[in-house]
Amino acid sequence: MDDRELLVAEAAPALGAASLSAEPPTAGDGGGAHAAVYSAFRYSVVDRLSACCHGGAKMAVLAYSLGKREINQYFSIKNAKLLSLAAVILLTVFHSASRYYGGSDTCEWLLSNGRFLGENVWQPDGCMMHKYKSTEAKTCLKHKKIAFVGDSRIRQLFYAYIRIINPESREDGNKHENIPYAESSINVDFLWYPEVNNSMKEQLLSWTEGASPQPNVIIIGAATWSIKLHNGSNWALSQYKTNLTFIASPLEKLAERSEIYWVLQDPVHEETLNDNRKMITNEQIDNYNEAALNALSTSGRNTKASVKFLRATQQAAKETIAQSADGLHLPESTRDVGAMILMNSVCNKILRPIDGSCCQTVGSPSILQKLAGVLFLLAIVGFVVLHVLGYSRHRKSKPVSDVESGEEKKPPSAVTPLNTKGPFFAICKMGLIMAYFYLCDRADIFMKEQKFYTHSTFFIPLIYIFVLGIFYSENTKESKVLNREQTDEWKGWMQLVILIYHISGASAFIPVYMHVRVLVAAYLFQTGYGHFSFFWLKGDFGLYRVCQVLFRLNFLVVVLCLVMDRSYQFYYFVPLVTFWFVVIYITMAMWPQILQKKANGSGIWHLGILMKLLGLLLFICFFAYSQGFFEGIFSIWPISKLFELQGSIHEWWFRWKLDRFAVINGMLFALVYLVLQKCQLLSEGKGEPLFSNKISNCLLFVSVVSFMTYSIWASSCKNKTECNEMHPYISVVQILAFILIRNIPGYARSLYSSFFAWFGKISLELFICQYHIWLAADTKGILVLIPGNPSLNITISSFIFVCVAHEISQITNDLAQVAIPKETAPLLKRLLAAAVFLVVVLVLSQWEQNAGH
Repeated sequence: MDDRELLVAEAAPALGAASLSAEPPTAGDGGGAHAAVYSAFRYSVVDRLSACCHGGAKMAVLAYSLGKREINQYFSIKNAKLLSLAAVILLTVFHSASRYYGGSDTCEWLLSNGRFLGENVWQPDGCMMHKYKSTEAKTCLKHKKIAFVGDSRIRQLFYAYIRIINPESREDGNKHENIPYAESSINVDFLWYPEVNNSMKEQLLSWTEGASPQPNVIIIGAATWSIKLHNGSNWALSQYKTNLTFIASPLEKLAERSEIYWVLQDPVHEETLNDNRKMITNEQIDNYNEAALNALSTSGRNTKASVKFLRATQQAAKETIAQSADGLHLPESTRDVGAMILMNSVCNKILRPIDGSCCQTVGSPSILQKLAGVLFLLAIVGFVVLHVLGYSRHRKSKPVSDVESGEEKKPPSAVTPLNTKGPFFAICKMGLIMAYFYLCDRADIFMKEQKFYTHSTFFIPLIYIFVLGIFYSENTKESKVLNREQTDEWKGWMQLVILIYHISGASAFIPVYMHVRVLVAAYLFQTGYGHFSFFWLKGDFGLYRVCQVLFRLNFLVVVLCLVMDRSYQFYYFVPLVTFWFVVIYITMAMWPQILQKKANGSGIWHLGILMKLLGLLLFICFFAYSQGFFEGIFSIWPISKLFELQGSIHEWWFRWKLDRFAVINGMLFALVYLVLQKCQLLSEGKGEPLFSNKISNCLLFVSVVSFMTYSIWASSCKNKTECNEMHPYISVVQILAFILIRNIPGYARSLYSSFFAWFGKISLELFICQYHIWLAADTKGILVLIPGNPSLNITISSFIFVCVAHEISQITNDLAQVAIPKETAPLLKRLLAAAVFLVVVLVLSQWEQNAGH
């Protein structure tokens, strides 16, 4: 594909532009023969259309072709990246200015604004709210004293708060009396003060003057009793304002050592209020809230010790107050929202949950992050020096191996020269991209929001991308089973499905979760298929090949581990694929090395390779049923530093065990296919069914039934744990069924989607980059570049995300040519340097971890 094709494939899902078919390759691009075939095919189609269509249709076809050519002339992948760079700069400036001038206090965002996403899930504007569990709440509130002061509405909030601490607690206290709650070293008290009067003031003064122990957190508010007892009179409002000025000074003094939250009054549902509460109108509520804001705000007084206002429950109550039983007290869901907001405001800065970005300050960079910054700065200095000196000795680029298929990409006909500044320039670009990663997911500039799954957020984008994919159908260059274009297509649509799955939070829906598990298994299946095929056919076990694959798999992840301060296992898919590549290499390279050439000479060698695969199967089963031994092996330093996540090997064990048979299934399929192909038992010509009509129809029927049977089983799953136990054994059923359905019909095998294939070429980068520049909070939330417009936000962030992934893919390819030379001596020197660097990184990481404890 040329640059114009790449942009169309890239921008279509992100920008929602009108779909455009790709331009054919030209002879000048080194694809003369293919261009001729494409041209003949295209014009034959046009001729057929012309024969059956009237003049208007012919003009429409011509206009479409000319318009497509004109648009593709200006929109290329290069221009797309420049556009995305401009968007990043503008958005960074906008958000930085917004934070500086409009306030960057995420606590204020948490307490003030938000919206219901559905099913009582509350989303603060601009930050993520963590859902606290009992153990987390107890850890945060240990040795703390919390006081709820006010009327029956505050009492409701008190009960919702202690239910977070202890879900078994019940509302069993007397309504108009103080209610204490104590558990371990946690004390949470409700103090009955239904009016803002002298009694409330005396309680506050007892805390400020030391007569009573001062609480660490005070949640206070009252108004409805004043309205009710005085029939909503103006005198009562005036007295309320006066009393607020009396308690303002004690509250300010308390705020110097405690967190003070004034709970603004929530609206009422006037239609369902009983007669003795009819005077409590929403107009009165608004007047009393305005009085509290005016009296208790810190404008003109001490701004360091301030009272915080809880307003968010007002917005939540507007949507739910109609569900109130008496029109005054909030439904349970809204009380829970208020309690969880308070818990986030108090505890996020203490426990620092990754998915609780509200009320968290940005931590200082780690040693490794500073080291990464220094390395990128040195590269920039080196590039500038070479540029000033005009040093530009050229060297030829080398072909880049494909890490998935096991094939090696052919070099272009016109070799692109690389100058000495090339590696420095590539690292400079990588440094700028990593700065964007850091700003998105480590700095306090861009906003973040939590995910919320609905069927529409997953299935509508899914349908959209598959319509686009079908629209971009083209003829394949070859019609072999799992040819290069088809495997790229397969990886592409799987990656897009996984991206939609992640951003929509579809893991909450078990049927979707189980099908996506099959897609991950299919990636590993392709790993086994591709690398086995390469070693079986070519027998290349050289160090150069191994290093190229390992570099291209791990380069981006190693850089992200440094820049984002995350462990290697955090990016679980790369450790998984790397581990299985090494296993495949050892299996095929160990004595005796059995290749296709040797097997052709004697059929006994086929039995030998089957024995190797049987040995690998026994190795897998031994590890799978020996968890203690498995964890013991991978807990040895420095191996443990690669496979531990938050000090535990459990995540690696879970990921490894879940798809443990996928790779060997791919290897076995590759062996069977290559043997059948060598024996000429397959018909792989264009338009020909893979087998005889009778066998093809039978296999197709069995495949469709198998595919649907798995889907029915996955859709009936009720428990992830039980279904995950079955997954390793039966996921191959749907994978094989898909391969046969896709390849048995000759017409299906002769077509592929260039749209999906384009994404397939950068599937690894897409999978990794999504962690920080499309999703947020280490995949727990969604990055918000355009506040207040979710659709536009997804469009812009997706466009930038895809452009960045493509650029990183090119940078990785460029650096692979320099970092992995074919000559043995330079390669060994660079391996030694890489080993020293990794050891230094591991030692620094261990030292910093120990220092942190």
